[in-house]
Amino acid sequence: MKRLSSVVLVATALCMVAASSAKAQGTLRYGFSGGLLLPTGNYKSGDKLGWVGGVGATYWLPGNFGVRGELSYSQTSHDSAAVGFSGHTKLIGGMASAVYALNPASAPARIILSAGLGFYNVKADANGVSAPSSTKVGFGGGVAVAFKMGTGSTRLVVASRYQSVSTSPSSLSFIPITVGLSFGK
Repeated sequence: MKRLSSVVLVATALCMVAASSAKAQGTLRYGFSGGLLLPTGNYKSGDKLGWVGGVGATYWLPGNFGVRGELSYSQTSHDSAAVGFSGHTKLIGGMASAVYALNPASAPARIILSAGLGFYNVKADANGVSAPSSTKVGFGGGVAVAFKMGTGSTRLVVASRYQSVSTSPSSLSFIPITVGLSFGK
């Protein structure tokens, strides 16, 4: 967990330095979101609906392409009727994604497609006893719609994606559905 925190801290610092020097060439948007986490596949058979929160930033290159970095934390509760014990599954991680907007930045509603890779730390507990956590590779892809709010640059963003984390014996797959705000140019 300490190694993941160090990597995230260094990556965030590098992104901030790179964004400040590259700001003249493109635009930077940043924001936060929260919502529901729907487990799918084998994950759904043992856990119930959960929640997710996150922060992120997108550097838009000239045109409709961009690069996005995001950090998220989520938690689901075990379905004690299905698995025979109570507890939680917690995921914290980061993802770097390529993004493409189907509409120009001036559109009142901008549809954005994304696909990316990341690292996630997965930790589960059962009846108050924590299992060792593990950090695994994950991938995801999805869509968001960013609605302009008033005359400023603030946007209300509604997003969803399919994500999968390569855990053993089977992957944790889930669909976060989030609502958030983004700011910037």
